[in-house]
Amino acid sequence: AVGALAAGQETTVARGSVPPAETRAVEPPAKPVTPEVRGDIFMARKMYREAIEIYKPLLLKSPIIHNKVGIAYHQTGDLESARRYYERAIRLDSKYAEAINNLGTIHYARKSYRRAVSQYQKALRLTPNSASIHSNLGTAYFARRNYREASAAYQRALELDPEVFEHRNSAGVLLQERTVEERAKFYFYMAKTYAKAGVQERALIYIRKALEEGFKEKTRFVEDADFASLQELPEFKDLMTRQTRVL
Repeated sequence: AVGALAAGQETTVARGSVPPAETRAVEPPAKPVTPEVRGDIFMARKMYREAIEIYKPLLLKSPIIHNKVGIAYHQTGDLESARRYYERAIRLDSKYAEAINNLGTIHYARKSYRRAVSQYQKALRLTPNSASIHSNLGTAYFARRNYREASAAYQRALELDPEVFEHRNSAGVLLQERTVEERAKFYFYMAKTYAKAGVQERALIYIRKALEEGFKEKTRFVEDADFASLQELPEFKDLMTRQTRVL
């Protein structure tokens, strides 16, 4: 009878019932959510003040946390507090390119474009292949009306990351500037950048945006060599002949 019971037990296990505890695979315990991760979650939810409260006890001598607190303040519009924390992050790690870039975005927001350019250049010496920082540099050059330098910086950003201009800021460690004053001209240079890179669809989108913002030098789309590849496209011809309503 004992033998029959043992055989029955083996058959039951084989059919899929729960095996004895000692033979079960033990699942690893779930990793606890650290305070830093909790702060990152608040950032992702745009709950910046809550994130600051979580991050602050973790500061100690961590440049990364100082930078994150800076971003949180930045997103609330408190540029002075953001600046202080970015500068502290840089003092703790003089080669922290992301914090150097973010300090540049403070100068940009305050319309100190020359200082912004200087910060972005400094960051790029440390991380020369950062598409986002090249994009920021281009935007700062654009604000200074250094259009040739802006175009070159945008072109380099696009070479490094074809999606760089489509990204949206998230709760990471590096901010990408999106604010420009001369939107029509900015869209013209974005169209030029995409056309030169052979990305025709996005070039057409930015041509349309430029015209909708009131870009008045329409002939430049025809005369500029960078737009040569678009000339025979029906969409391009339509944009050039149609009267675009300024939004």
